[in-house]
Amino acid sequence: MRFQLLGPLTLADGPETVVLPPSKPTILLAALLLHANAVVSADYLQRAVWGEEQPATAKAALQTCVLRLRRLFTKHGVTQTSIEAVPGGYRITAGPHSLDLLGFRDQVRRAVVLSEDPEAELGTLRDALSLWQGSLLANVRSDVLHRDEVPRLAEERLRSVERVCDLLLGMGRYGEALVELWTATRVYPGHERLHEQLIEALYRTGRQTQALAEYRRVKGFLLDELGVDPSPALQQLELAILRGEEPGAADGRGSQLPRAVARVVEGSRVVEGEVVVAKDAGVPGPPSPSRVTSVEPPAAVPAVPNFTGRDAGTAAMVARLTAPDAPGEGGRQPLTVLVSGAPGIGKSALAHHVAHLVRDSFPAGRLLVRMTRPDGEPRGAADVAAEVAAALATGSGPADGRTLLVLDDVVDADQVRPLLPLVAQAQGAVIVTSRMGLAGLIATHGGWVHRLSAFTGAESYALLESVLGTERVEAEPDAARRLTALCGHFPLALRILTARLLTRPGLRLADAVGWLGEDPLARLTLTDSPDLSVTARVDGALNRLDPRLSEAFLRLAAAPGDAFTAEDVPAVTEAVLERLADAGLLEDGPPGPYRIHELLRAYVRRTDQERIRRTEKV
Repeated sequence: MRFQLLGPLTLADGPETVVLPPSKPTILLAALLLHANAVVSADYLQRAVWGEEQPATAKAALQTCVLRLRRLFTKHGVTQTSIEAVPGGYRITAGPHSLDLLGFRDQVRRAVVLSEDPEAELGTLRDALSLWQGSLLANVRSDVLHRDEVPRLAEERLRSVERVCDLLLGMGRYGEALVELWTATRVYPGHERLHEQLIEALYRTGRQTQALAEYRRVKGFLLDELGVDPSPALQQLELAILRGEEPGAADGRGSQLPRAVARVVEGSRVVEGEVVVAKDAGVPGPPSPSRVTSVEPPAAVPAVPNFTGRDAGTAAMVARLTAPDAPGEGGRQPLTVLVSGAPGIGKSALAHHVAHLVRDSFPAGRLLVRMTRPDGEPRGAADVAAEVAAALATGSGPADGRTLLVLDDVVDADQVRPLLPLVAQAQGAVIVTSRMGLAGLIATHGGWVHRLSAFTGAESYALLESVLGTERVEAEPDAARRLTALCGHFPLALRILTARLLTRPGLRLADAVGWLGEDPLARLTLTDSPDLSVTARVDGALNRLDPRLSEAFLRLAAAPGDAFTAEDVPAVTEAVLERLADAGLLEDGPPGPYRIHELLRAYVRRTDQERIRRTEKV
């Protein structure tokens, strides 16, 4: 059994892997593994698990947490590693073969010994870097660990990336170095040494103009963001390029140029289009494009079968994306179109459909980037940026063509901001789908917003005709309309219903009305894909919210009345109502009343009934 810490915390047994769910035992295990083979004080473990403000019962709760973790070990067959209670705290024992962090450090130490053999050192460092499997501690929800441990580990990785690039430059393998450096410099825009390496690689491959353009871009960033000039090393490099001189004799240890001090900027924001990645954002840095390990790297946008409805929105999006000066809008930000709305409202389908309609305007390709993992957790901004940079750099379309990026299921604006400069550089455009309103992104970077609501009755009827066939629907038009009403005219619900009806071609629509009306939410699911259901989508939406917001939504949906204002629900503030509306769970809002869709109310009623049944059983 092997512990994988350099990414989501995972237990691996050969090809079998188990990504641990976010929980207090998961935090405890991460804290122990980060200090493997050393005693970790109980006080530090309590702060890691519960934060700086610990409950009065933290000491006893920590013991309970240790017991839960030991049971977890037993469940997954972890027999050779144990958690020892020692004076003052706890200790876990591990080695390079049982913990990837120790394996990484062991490989880095071996690489140092091989410094006289650049090829062997390079191979050893690449083996070490291959152990990084995405966003560090992505499933470990501990502010203390992300603040205290993640930046230190990210710096360890960054030093190895820098050394790999030094070796590639020293051996004259400039093309390979460029692949590494394009990604790394976009994720770490304040790290001057990486920019030195990129500029030198460009120059040595005969791209003098690009090298000078990169220097000007870095210089502008440093002046705007930090108020400083480029380092003497960068300035000397620019002067050598302008004079057409040799930048310096590379020796494989980076001595060909004076080493610059890396200025890694803390905080996460965008200044005039340049990305600053948060130092404490919980990401270890970009993986090599050849080692992208996240769930699904950018891929071609799939077609949408039987797409119907949304005629006005489709036409508006196509017009904006295909306007002659649309991508880039002549500035440093790409044209951004945001499609937002409730879970299951059809955001992704519209974005994918429009992407196919505008394909001639984006000859370099249309890439789909899924911004959440299968478990619903958001993907790290740095990992996505690395993948997008690699995809844009190795696109199969014309070199001077434009690219359309579809960012699907964005959780917050911080996921998007680091990607916009990459797309702008490629003269591309972006379609963002999100349940959230992302007003902050629009305020800082501009763009167009398409907020989706449920289908009209005519659109719902047209969807049934498109999928089931006109003959079947026109034979029972009243029953068809009653079915669309039972689905609340929600596209996801209609898609699930039509999929079930397609598998029962002999079922009359009138009979389906009674069957669906008995328990719409239970029937609006697919037996072979239980995750594809209205209930699962709403569950996922609520799980992303602060628990207090979820509770407020459940109270609102259980209350009588079709519409309400903040004055009608004194226990819930207008700020809470606005956040729920922003999350797509409420419709309309100030200055008019808020509303909750009937399908969402049915979800709450079903949830309450299930809770009552469980209580009665107890």
